[in-house]
Amino acid sequence: MAISQRKAKTKLTGGKYKPWRKKKLNELGSLPVLTKIENRRIKKVRVLGGNLKFKTLFEDIANVYDPKTKKHIKAKIISVVDNPANRNYIRRNIITKGTIIETDKGKAKVTNRPGQDVGIQAVLQ
Repeated sequence: MAISQRKAKTKLTGGKYKPWRKKKLNELGSLPVLTKIENRRIKKVRVLGGNLKFKTLFEDIANVYDPKTKKHIKAKIISVVDNPANRNYIRRNIITKGTIIETDKGKAKVTNRPGQDVGIQAVLQ
């Protein structure tokens, strides 16, 4: 069954809205992309207007910002230390925004949304 991002069929009171048109392709949703630690793999998705979105399925390198030296460094991701989105993501090594990752440069916090961007951006802690 397809995931829809349409308006609800029922009102808050329990009444029903009269359907005024068919389903449209641009109302189609998708499952969340759970980015894991492995060699880089990216999925291209065509969206409205013929544009492309890139979803990071797997990534093993993070672009880490060091606030002391004010420079960006490429760092190898070792594992997930903490994930505020879901505690089960820690043992599955799933990376989302806000995740604390262990890199070869130290612990870093992910600042972007890897499921909707190419690559992983992070800040050293």
